[in-house]
Amino acid sequence: MPVHTSDSARGRRGRGAGIGLALASAVAFGGSGVAAKPLIEAGLDPLHVVWLRVAGAALVMLPLAVRHRALLRRRPGLLAGFGLLAVAGVQACYFAAISRIPVGVALLVEYLAPALVLGWVRFVQRRPVTRAAALGVVLAVGGLACVVEVWSGLGFDALGLLLALGAACCQVGYFVLSDQGSDAGDEAPDPLGVIAYGLLVGAAVLTVVARPWSMDWSVLTHSVPMDGTPVAAALLLAWIVLIATVLAYVTGIVAVRRLSPQVAGVVACLEAVIATVLAWVLLGEHLSAPQIIGGVVVLVGAFIAQSSTPAKGLPDPVASGGPERELSSRGTAT
Repeated sequence: MPVHTSDSARGRRGRGAGIGLALASAVAFGGSGVAAKPLIEAGLDPLHVVWLRVAGAALVMLPLAVRHRALLRRRPGLLAGFGLLAVAGVQACYFAAISRIPVGVALLVEYLAPALVLGWVRFVQRRPVTRAAALGVVLAVGGLACVVEVWSGLGFDALGLLLALGAACCQVGYFVLSDQGSDAGDEAPDPLGVIAYGLLVGAAVLTVVARPWSMDWSVLTHSVPMDGTPVAAALLLAWIVLIATVLAYVTGIVAVRRLSPQVAGVVACLEAVIATVLAWVLLGEHLSAPQIIGGVVVLVGAFIAQSSTPAKGLPDPVASGGPERELSSRGTAT
């Protein structure tokens, strides 16, 4: 059966490539907050950093937007949604959150996205979910309570937490839109074209919101301290644009289309770990033992909710590979 052997080998190679792309995306996304926070602490407004990130990436991807201009006619809703939620919404909320709370905490809160989706589907749409998915939600929420140390009362920055939750809500849109058309064969929208126009739409929206003409551009001409070590602001910006945005989105959305939701979700969980470790090493943001334990519980809960199998007898439950299967894979964003 040489054909079957060949197909199997191609499948393994494609799966390996998909895992590699998802891992690269997790590393790239995970480093965005670490590079952005010194710029914010040096005087740039979080929205200005987001605008620089998205506008710079949009310029880099402009040739691809021109090449795939037919998407404007074929999928205008997809492009607008991707730009508003997956680009502008996620990044603005996340960068605003890390200006008030640690990078690792903000990203761990983002990982409530699967729980938010499952809660909406179960209690609002009244559709069944698997028991494993429900257990994952409970674990994720319990872990979040440890991450934000709820026992300390209102000592935690409530606005920073709300902004991180906003990023989680927008991340749901990223999950959904990244997988749009993956089963349409040749009719599927090209992922690179979707990213390019998503960045252009995001840049246009953020230009109105952030008003970059009021930004202190001189910050970008100097060095900024990263846990006491001076680093060129332009170098950090280049990392944010080229690695943490262009590379992260491209590898992420392609990985979503190559992998099963379960595998992509597992690899995506590494983003929170990578961001926390980088923030610890490069920014000196040390999390307490309960926060670390809570973070592990959040990731375990997210993993269970993402990789759960269907409950017997349930009509295509959520978290079982049905219509909502795209919600369990991170292209990751962030």
